[in-house]
Amino acid sequence: MKMRWRCVTTLALSVFLSASVVGAPFVPTDDGEVLERLPDRNTAQYRELKRLQAAAAAAPSHVAEAIALANAYYRISRTEGDPRFLGYAQAALMPWWNDAQPPTAVLVMRATILQSNHEFDRALDDLSRTIAREPRNARALLLRASILTAQGKYDEARADCERSQGLAPDLNIVACLAAIEALTGHAQLASMALERSRAAVANVSADARAWIESLLGEIAQRQDDPAAEKHFRAALAADPHDLYTVAAYCDWLLDHERAAEVIPLVERHQRVDALLLRLALAQKALRRAETEAALATLHARFDASRARGDNVHRREEARFRLHAEGDAPLALKLAQENWTVQREPADLRILAEAAVAAGDTDALNKVREWLTHTGLEYETVRALLKRESAGRR
Repeated sequence: MKMRWRCVTTLALSVFLSASVVGAPFVPTDDGEVLERLPDRNTAQYRELKRLQAAAAAAPSHVAEAIALANAYYRISRTEGDPRFLGYAQAALMPWWNDAQPPTAVLVMRATILQSNHEFDRALDDLSRTIAREPRNARALLLRASILTAQGKYDEARADCERSQGLAPDLNIVACLAAIEALTGHAQLASMALERSRAAVANVSADARAWIESLLGEIAQRQDDPAAEKHFRAALAADPHDLYTVAAYCDWLLDHERAAEVIPLVERHQRVDALLLRLALAQKALRRAETEAALATLHARFDASRARGDNVHRREEARFRLHAEGDAPLALKLAQENWTVQREPADLRILAEAAVAAGDTDALNKVREWLTHTGLEYETVRALLKRESAGRR
């Protein structure tokens, strides 16, 4: 809504919340500006980052060094949830950022950053240019498929998944297609395909295991299947730093009135707006004294984001305005604006919730039409519409 730098498809399946999780980047205007004074962390990740920084500084016109540094910053932005690192990734590409015909590697990396900021049209343009140059570029094909999936353009997305066959590992292709099938009335078949594909791989990496388990968890969550918790826990056991899965699991816990279990998952991530929102909603459900401070912080952050013209946080802000502040008209306005940008299940849910709260029949009909058109199996949304219809009789 959305937003895992494991392989192209793992990235692609997670980018949509990632923009909400990470936020809009800061882009320095001066090449000599100090980007970040990194803490002295004795980790392989930060040692590698420092090496890449030095290499890029020594060869500022070399594309390979810039791409490697941008990738490193992007990975950290995903694991740390720190929006500054997404900005640093963009800064690493600054010599080519506004170039209409940059090297292919820059096009793909630029598209990756753009989609993280919900600039989907620009990202798709870069990816289409890449594919025109290199029709067998699996990374571009799979990333374009994921963006098209988030926009609800399932036929186009499926075509890119299928074009990737033979160019990427089978597990990636199965996941690319399963993500679409799970949104178009074939959730059980999608889950079975993922399970079979995972079992067929002799040594599934921890990253891949976390990615597949998280996807299975989301499918089960929409079907109101208790197995969702098992999958989310398995995903976090494989990768405890996957903030996308943390957010998804927190939503499952909130839905099941287990707010107390949300707090330890997110209290260390309060700089991340999407996770601070989950914390605030959990505190509110528990009537904790800290609730007001968290809500005030979120209010200020969302106001600042809107003042800057950012469109990254519309889904999360709609949830905040509805469930924390009770402002149904504003929540519906934000949810409708968000729906014009991306059309994932979470976007549909907040649109439905805000429409019910605001009593907006046209918006509710839009939700019903989407469910009918796609065949999406989302029990919470269907139950919400059923209760609303019953209440009008």
